[in-house]
Amino acid sequence: MIRAAILQIPSVGMSESKFDYYLRIAKSKGCKVVVLGEYLLNRFFKELEKTPIEMIKEQSDHHIKTLKALAKEYGVNIIAPLVIVKKKQAYKTIVRFSPNATSYYHQQILINYKHWNEEKFFANEIKELNAPMTFTIDGFKFALMGGFELHFDSFWQDIMEKNVDAVLLPTVSTFESRERWRKLIQMRSFTNSCYVIRANRIGEYSDGKHSWNFYGDSLVVNPEGEIENSLGNQEEFLMIDLDKKAVKTARKSWGFKEALVKRK
Repeated sequence: MIRAAILQIPSVGMSESKFDYYLRIAKSKGCKVVVLGEYLLNRFFKELEKTPIEMIKEQSDHHIKTLKALAKEYGVNIIAPLVIVKKKQAYKTIVRFSPNATSYYHQQILINYKHWNEEKFFANEIKELNAPMTFTIDGFKFALMGGFELHFDSFWQDIMEKNVDAVLLPTVSTFESRERWRKLIQMRSFTNSCYVIRANRIGEYSDGKHSWNFYGDSLVVNPEGEIENSLGNQEEFLMIDLDKKAVKTARKSWGFKEALVKRK
C-alpha cells in the first residue's frame, strides 16, 4: 500500500505558500506522491501565447527552485507540469521533483486544434514515440502521461508491457468534457489493470469571445475501472491509498496482458 494525493487548485502565479501548506499536510499523512494539474505553475496556454518568453522562463525557474526545496524538505515526490524554456524556446513538460533528484518528461503529443494549438507554440520535437516516463516508489511502479496523450493507444501498450501500477495524469480539461474524460479514464484503467490518478485544475480564462471553465473533477480510478473518489469544482486536497494487491487481482482476474503474450 502506498499513499498519493491530488492537489486541485487554480493557477498560483509566483506564490509558494499554498504548496508549503499542502505538502506539510501530505507529509504528516504519509503521502509519497502529490500530483498537480496542468497550467497551475504557468499561465494557461492561451495567456502564454501572449506572454514574453523571458517572463515564462522567470516564472518556471522560480517554481523549479521552490519545488526542489519543498520535495527535499517534506520527503515527497511532486508531479508538476511546467513550461521549460531553453534557448528562448518553450517546451511543455511534466517534472518529477523527488527528494533527491529532478526528472523531466517532455510531452510527446500536443493538442493541435485551431482554437488551441500547443503543437505550433511549443518546441517539443515531433518524432517516433517513446514510452512514458516511469519510476518506482516502495515497489509501486508509476508512469507519467500528459492529459492529451491519454487518447493514444501506443502509450497504453507501453503501460501494459512495463507492468505500470498507476498512471499519473495531469490535465487542464474544460468545456463540456467531464463525462467523456471520466469514461475514457475508466476504460483505460480497466483494460490496463492499473490505477489512473487524474489531477485537473480549477478556475476560468476568458478571451472575450470564449470562456475556458476548468471544472476540476480530479479523480482516482482503480484497476477495475471504478471511480474510487473524486473532487468537485473547488480547491481541494484528495489523499488516496493505492493497493498493489488490487492491481495484481485485476491482472489475474481479467488476464488481458496474458492473452496478448500468448500470441507473440
